[in-house]
Amino acid sequence: MVTEVPMPDLSTLDYTMETGTVTKWYKKEGDRVQKGEPLLEIMSAKVTMDIESPASGVLAKILVQDGSEVPPGTVLATIE
Repeated sequence: MVTEVPMPDLSTLDYTMETGTVTKWYKKEGDRVQKGEPLLEIMSAKVTMDIESPASGVLAKILVQDGSEVPPGTVLATIE
């Protein structure tokens, strides 16, 4: 089963969020991840935060690299 990791919508924390930037991946493709562990760091205009893994498994594919700016809902990675 594949689980997608989306860019969250931080509108409740950052009223002006139109995009978010991936600032750092804590894992690389092929690494095992556990549900709830920090997977990556994102930044918006007003907030920087860690995004936790939504599932346990293997980080199969990173679709958005460090430094990339994308809108909420964009799939950042997949976990298998």
